[in-house]
This record gives sequence, C-alpha cells and structure tokens, in this order.
Amino acid sequence: MTIDCKTGLVLEGGGMRGVFTCGVLDYFMDHNLRFPYTIGVSAGAGNGLSYISRQRGRAKYSNIDLLEKYHYIGMKNLIKKKNIMDFDLLFGEIPEKILPFDYDTFFSSSERFVMVTTNCETGEANYFEEKKDKKRLLNICRASSSLPIVCPITYVDTIPMLDGGIVDSIPLLHAVNDGYKKNVVVLTRNKGYRKETKDYKVPSFVYRKYPKIREALSHRCAVYNEQLEMVERMEDEGCIMAIRPEKPVIVDRIERDVQKLTDLYNEGYDCAGKVLNFVGDAK
Repeated sequence: MTIDCKTGLVLEGGGMRGVFTCGVLDYFMDHNLRFPYTIGVSAGAGNGLSYISRQRGRAKYSNIDLLEKYHYIGMKNLIKKKNIMDFDLLFGEIPEKILPFDYDTFFSSSERFVMVTTNCETGEANYFEEKKDKKRLLNICRASSSLPIVCPITYVDTIPMLDGGIVDSIPLLHAVNDGYKKNVVVLTRNKGYRKETKDYKVPSFVYRKYPKIREALSHRCAVYNEQLEMVERMEDEGCIMAIRPEKPVIVDRIERDVQKLTDLYNEGYDCAGKVLNFVGDAK
C-alpha cells in the first residue's frame, strides 16, 4: 500500500492514550506527510486539529507539559466543576492564550478534517467539518471529547452531544463512505486487544431524557470489539495500514503519570517511523 492523495487518515480516541497519536502525527509533520482527508474522534479529534494547523509538538505540549503544570484531569475537577477535565482551560485558555491555536492555517488548509460526536437524542454518530467559525470548531471538538458520565453534555447547534467514541471509536467506515478507500488508521491499543468488560444495561436514571444514548452506552464494548476485528481483517486484506502500539498500553484513559505519557508518545513516534520506512522500501 502506498500513501498518496487518495489516502485517508483515521485517528482513534482513547483519552490520554492519544499521546501515542501525538507521536505519530509529529513524525508525519517532521517528514511532511499530509493526507487530503483526516477523521478523528475524541482525543483523535483534538490531536488532529494541531496536525491540520501544522503546529508540530503542540499536541504533545498540551497533553503532557501542560497537564503536569495545570493538572487539568482528576477528581478535583469532577467535584468542583462536575467535569473530570477542565474544559474551560482545554478549550478556552489554552487555544486562545497559553498555547494559541493557528486558526488561519487550519481554515486555509485544503485538507478535509472531520470530527465525530455522538448525538444524545438519536444515539447515533454525527460527523462535522468546520473551516470558518472558531467557536463552533472548538465546541465540536469539545463535544467529541465529552466522556459519558464524568463530563457534561456539550451542545452543538443546540443538539446535545457526547464523546464520538461511544458509537464510532474507529471511524474507518465513514472515511470509506466519504470516498477514501485506502486509509492509514492510527490506533491507541496493541494488536489483538479486545475489551474484556461485558456490556450491561445502563440504568434508566442515567441520561433519563435520552434513552437512545443509554442504549448506545449499553452496547459500547461489543461495538468497539467489532470495529477492532474489522480493522484487523481489512489490514490483513491490504485495504488499510494500521499504526498501533507494539505492546499492551499501561496508560489509562485519564492518566496523569508524565513519564508513562512521554514513553507512549515516543513509542508513537517510533512506530510511525517503522511504518513510513516500510512504505518507502516498498515503493
């Protein structure tokens, strides 16, 4: 498989495991590897923003250096702001003041960038592109990253949304349906990983107003495992190229250990290099 102008890039989420993706994307930027189409969900959406704006190192700095400085993830935030993450910092102060996001480069880019959310009313995935409105862009990313239960619902165009990973953790099929038959898929789990946790029916008092989101949450593990099986099957068929951690990931979704995060970032950078060199040798 060769990477060309008809190849899409698919970015899985995974919370702080997304630092693996930061490493992959920094390697891509170091080697000027671009894709005409990128689709990201949750942490993949956030990291993808800095990739499209061509801000090499920005995602790593946000996820590791600023985490160590501001401690924006944890139970204190959940108690104080009813959100396990400090979204005011992540989608306000950081992109606007602390580590400014390059909106001009992002909006002028010819590359398509799609972010995935879960619609609380329908229980289905919604897919958004935004190249004009700064506030709406960050709000979509915020919705895509709004973990169920521990983060509040985010409204996009007055519609209640949560983390896109609830129903489409690896949005590969959407990339194919958008016309990109060849794809590079960046995963945040090692090959062969499957969720061992069994699905269970979400109680009716959770998201009482939104029965469809309860239903989606009740099938989350099974859907994710099915997507992983699809990815491995398409990889074996030569339809896609996957970049993933080589060993089981010890980083938690809300990990705060800076050394663990740094090691996973470095692994992402190294894994991207191995795949890219393989592609170069194959041409």
